[in-house]
Amino acid sequence: MIEAVQDDPKLDALEKRLGRVPNMLRVMANAPAVLDGYLGLSRSLKKASLPPATAERVALAVGAANDCAYCLAAHTHGARAAGLGDAEVEAAKTGTSADPKEAAAVAFARELTENRGRADDSAARRAGWSEAQILEIIGIVALQTLTNYVNKVAGTENDWLPL
Repeated sequence: MIEAVQDDPKLDALEKRLGRVPNMLRVMANAPAVLDGYLGLSRSLKKASLPPATAERVALAVGAANDCAYCLAAHTHGARAAGLGDAEVEAAKTGTSADPKEAAAVAFARELTENRGRADDSAARRAGWSEAQILEIIGIVALQTLTNYVNKVAGTENDWLPL
């Protein structure tokens, strides 16, 4: 188990920017390179062309595939903030969606996660996702795999509201 860092200037800056510091970031602060890498990729992916709701669906699919309760709680909140209802949140966790284009993205992410990088992107392409967006999905899968593994190894205390 890895303890959460309580006092760190970088965390103070994050708290000013975000309004709070999730426990996951406090855990990552034990390794500044990991925290910096997470924050950098996270910021970059927020500027990507994927809609926020798609990114949250992908994060939920990966979190469910990796059985990460912390990430599922965090991304359930993110998905709701992005406008997804309970049915779409639950569908994303199982690797699907009522929307065929979204279903293709989420299924690709789930396959990528479960098969450790081996996945066929042809259904995602046929559904209308561009090469750039397929790469962005891969980026989200990579970022979420990092957070899933950190939280599971650390036993990060869930500081998200009950679901």
